[in-house]
Amino acid sequence: MIFRDRAAAGRLLGDEVARVLTAADGRPLVLALPRGGVPVAVPVADRVGGDLGIMLARKIGAPGRPEFGVGAIAEDGPPVFDAGSLEMLGITADDLAATVAAERAELDRRAARYRRGRPAPDPAGRTVVLVDDGLATGVTARAALRRLRDRAPRRLIFAAPVCAPQAYESLAAEAGTVVCLSAPPAFRAVGQWYEDFHQLTDEDVDEALRTRAGRVTAGG
Repeated sequence: MIFRDRAAAGRLLGDEVARVLTAADGRPLVLALPRGGVPVAVPVADRVGGDLGIMLARKIGAPGRPEFGVGAIAEDGPPVFDAGSLEMLGITADDLAATVAAERAELDRRAARYRRGRPAPDPAGRTVVLVDDGLATGVTARAALRRLRDRAPRRLIFAAPVCAPQAYESLAAEAGTVVCLSAPPAFRAVGQWYEDFHQLTDEDVDEALRTRAGRVTAGG
């Protein structure tokens, strides 16, 4: 399955998320992982009649290979590392202290930019749908889900249009429900499954959130 762009993927994903929700879920809280998850989450929130917000998390890249995620950090949470990746590279969590500090600073910058002084949305007692544009290693989603679970949601769902099969299977332990439209065995990168997968900017995130400005929750 090749998606035209993130918005088109989000419309299809919203239909699938709607199928797993029940009346007991009430009005769900749809949280996007910026940047790529935001334009996917907007149509999901529209489809399920949910409140829209953001959940900030950042990948922790390997030394000299920032594109290779060996861990991740979610806002106000501890870093989460992939033990197998650390062992393979012969490094420890302590070796990544400077990278963790830099990513935490970026989380703080994004929180200030996107929320503009509003508090983060409260997931306690609510059905929460965490949305991204794809799932590759799963480490960023795992950090975000663990942080959300600490805040006592009623139900926790992860949703993405395309997922690496191994990451899809491993994430089931972190979210009660994982919704993925496609988990192709030939998965190499999220971008290969989109016709348009251009890099998004802070301005793109602002614009996507503004499309639902009247319905965005505090912290959105």
